[in-house]
Amino acid sequence: MSKVLYIKANAKKEGVSRTFRISDSFIEKYKELNPNDEIITLDLYKEGIGFLTEEGINLHRPNPGEGKDHPILKYAYQFAEADKYIIAAPFWNLSFPAILKAYIDYICVTGITFKYTAQGPVGLCQGKKAVHIVGRGGGYSEGAAAGYEMGDRYLRTIVGFLGITDFTTIAANKLDVIGEDAEAIVQVAINEAQDKAKTF
Repeated sequence: MSKVLYIKANAKKEGVSRTFRISDSFIEKYKELNPNDEIITLDLYKEGIGFLTEEGINLHRPNPGEGKDHPILKYAYQFAEADKYIIAAPFWNLSFPAILKAYIDYICVTGITFKYTAQGPVGLCQGKKAVHIVGRGGGYSEGAAAGYEMGDRYLRTIVGFLGITDFTTIAANKLDVIGEDAEAIVQVAINEAQDKAKTF
């Protein structure tokens, strides 16, 4: 049985967020195929994730097992204990909502999700897998505009830093481009999400 962490980072509600429509379809198919897996949903806006404070920085070198229930360290332990990650975050201003970066600052903790060695940093989440599901107003997967895309690239890099190299992206592009059929684009992404859920 795997433990799956479903991380949601969008101020828009269910039924309004196109990103969540795609990610929820992924989850539904995954549950259907893996009924015994534990799925933990972490809605960052409902959690009220704030920016890291001095207290949080001072906690970033905990003793082994220390602070599992602490309001800051609990997120790092939760992340480390999961086997798979689904990150649903829209494309905002060439990246993703700031609350997701705040969350990342909480989970990158020495001794929990990575460690420093004489040879350099080593991720402690190796052998796990992650998928990033994103809705974008414009087309940022190819062509000249792809160079502006910094959200997915950052997520791929930071989870790689934590040891997760099996990283997949499901993107719905051009949702706000005049003349494009946004609903059809979302449906294509939903189909892709359900297909990729089969091997996740």
